[in-house]
Amino acid sequence: MEFLTILTEYGFFTIISLALFSFLAGFIDAVVGGGGLIQLPALLINFPKTPLPTLFGTNKIAALAGTSIAAIHYSKRIKFNYKLLIAIALSAGLASFIGAKLVSHINVNTLKPLILFILIAMAIYTFIKKDLGSVQTKNLSFKKQLIFGILIGFGVGFYDGFFGPGTGSFLVLGFVVVLGFQFLEASAYSKVINCMTNISALFVFVSQGNYLLELAIIMALSNISGNLIGTSMALKKGDQFIRKIFLLVVVLMIGRYGYDIFMQYNS
Repeated sequence: MEFLTILTEYGFFTIISLALFSFLAGFIDAVVGGGGLIQLPALLINFPKTPLPTLFGTNKIAALAGTSIAAIHYSKRIKFNYKLLIAIALSAGLASFIGAKLVSHINVNTLKPLILFILIAMAIYTFIKKDLGSVQTKNLSFKKQLIFGILIGFGVGFYDGFFGPGTGSFLVLGFVVVLGFQFLEASAYSKVINCMTNISALFVFVSQGNYLLELAIIMALSNISGNLIGTSMALKKGDQFIRKIFLLVVVLMIGRYGYDIFMQYNS
């Protein structure tokens, strides 16, 4: 489908808004995760009558494109423990596949109060701990890192498969608080693992035909651009910059889930 045909079918302002929001989502996602907080709602607002699995699949294509670029960029500067990384990624990928399979059978609204509570706790803890993620705070044995990392990967991976917004932020905080990583290192690990969860979930959505390819391509290009700029800034400015963006994203997520819950109980 030619670009002019896409503009005619979906509308100029729809395409432009999706491109801009995808760029912003890519930037935020590259720094600390949480790009889905911006990108997925943009799809939901512009296509309210489109089935959720189709929008999820379209979002995953764009997110995977940008996150892959960020992961490659980070890998050139951050030294990974590949045994740990692969184990967590496989756990997260499996859980994401299961979550995507169950997306049509789970009422996400029932989980939103719990997610909101977790987000508020995340924000308070990160705000109080001024040095959180600035230095390595724990020196866990590889066995403990492996066990805790797999548990984090499985829990967050499942969430990413059936819903998704904020996955990167949950991974980052898990790595910082539980494994004692610095923010920059945690962001790098989360990008690679987020790639695996996106691939697993996307396999399900694509096999079911749940995606809008033309929109996904436009959003993917914008997301990649945002990821490139975000990754460069994160690597240049370091942990404190990432911590500030992380707090901003968590506060936005609290507002988003709080609004959803308010509307749910007042509709």
